[in-house]
Amino acid sequence: MQLPVLPTRAQPVASDTWLVPTFAASPTGGYFGAHSLVIRGREPVIVDTGCTFVRDAWLEQAFSVVDPTDVRWIFVSHDDHDHIGNLAVVLDLCPNATLLVNFAIVGRLALDVELPLERMRWVEPGDALDIGDRTLRFVRPPTFDSPATRGVYDTSTRLLWGADAFGALTQGEVYDATDVPADLYEPSFAALNTWNTPWLEWTDHDRFPAHVQETAALDLDVVAGAHGPVLRGAAIADAFRRTLDLAGQAPVPAPGPPLLDQLVASLVVPASV
Repeated sequence: MQLPVLPTRAQPVASDTWLVPTFAASPTGGYFGAHSLVIRGREPVIVDTGCTFVRDAWLEQAFSVVDPTDVRWIFVSHDDHDHIGNLAVVLDLCPNATLLVNFAIVGRLALDVELPLERMRWVEPGDALDIGDRTLRFVRPPTFDSPATRGVYDTSTRLLWGADAFGALTQGEVYDATDVPADLYEPSFAALNTWNTPWLEWTDHDRFPAHVQETAALDLDVVAGAHGPVLRGAAIADAFRRTLDLAGQAPVPAPGPPLLDQLVASLVVPASV
């Protein structure tokens, strides 16, 4: 099934930093993001590589910001399809780039996705990488669905890439969280973050805040991620608070058979008379 996708362009979200957006219509209403990031500094970085089904548009947007031969690093936050969809072609187009992954990503993709061991560096939460005009610090985002997940914090722009954390739907091609109506933002934040992180139901109320604080305590000006709008100012603290509030909560009930029936019905082509 191909969901309608909005035409987009790379969006500046911080100095020398662009969001490469993908907005697909959600069957439950609103638009769901599957975004990536490009940091164009002294040693340019691509952060996640989007979905295969928007490959042409994704490549056009990403390389409107940076020449592929200038890219020095390709950071993959984790192994899900919407983060590695265009990885093979990006590796081909960026011959001077080193792949930033980890043992878990390599192991989970083994025998299915061939990764060039000779072109990679493994980085884990707590590691840092000096890339000339800035240092990238690798962190564990507050929520995640893959054990391989690392986010990245840019010390130059004080931007946090949260990977799958802080997801929420938008009403269209909307980038700033403050531009999303509360009646869409609030329920979709709870739904997306509990569907993607069902272990929140069993988190320890004493230990989880300490984990969240590891990223909340960073000096943050911007928070961006794959599945939600960009957070700035008071919206950052609000998103961390909402994440903490999900601890111990049962996941929002996911759509069931009625939605499946509706989707199947939409695929039926009427017989010609």
